[in-house]
Amino acid sequence: MENAYLQIIKAIGEDPQRNGLVDTPQRAAKAMQYLTEGYEKSLHDVVNGALFTADSNEMVIVSNIELYSLCEHHLLPFIGKAHVAYIPNGQVLGLSKIARIVDLYSRRLQIQEQLTTQIADSIMSVTNALGVGVIIEAKHMCMMMRGVQKQNSVMRTSAMIGEFKSNQASRNEFLSLISH
Repeated sequence: MENAYLQIIKAIGEDPQRNGLVDTPQRAAKAMQYLTEGYEKSLHDVVNGALFTADSNEMVIVSNIELYSLCEHHLLPFIGKAHVAYIPNGQVLGLSKIARIVDLYSRRLQIQEQLTTQIADSIMSVTNALGVGVIIEAKHMCMMMRGVQKQNSVMRTSAMIGEFKSNQASRNEFLSLISH
């Protein structure tokens, strides 16, 4: 990977031996490995048994989970937040695990639409919840720094499963609670 970054630096016409660039291939490779560490983990590793029996069947919401990802089309960042809700069905997931699931999939080359669905499907498969809802709001550097260069655009995606798809009241409660 370091050599690939060295070649990119040369290809854009820069001198890789210039003082500020000497260690850039190594730093860039290390950064890319970190930004894509989601490939090195599995859902099972992330959840790590943190599923607990609970009588609650009331909605659980974790909102404003920061996320950072790289678009698979341009390898440019998209940055935003995820709002995740589920209705337990006898089991609850450890609170930090929801944020870790968001990180697991956002730390891969992605499109936001797929990321939203992956998070929802994963939480549903782990918890067997009555329903899962995920909304992601993000700004995409590929749209801000290049192309149409729209600085204030925000993309919103949602994935609704089970009760969140079939029951308008559950969906409305989720939407209402994350809008505060």
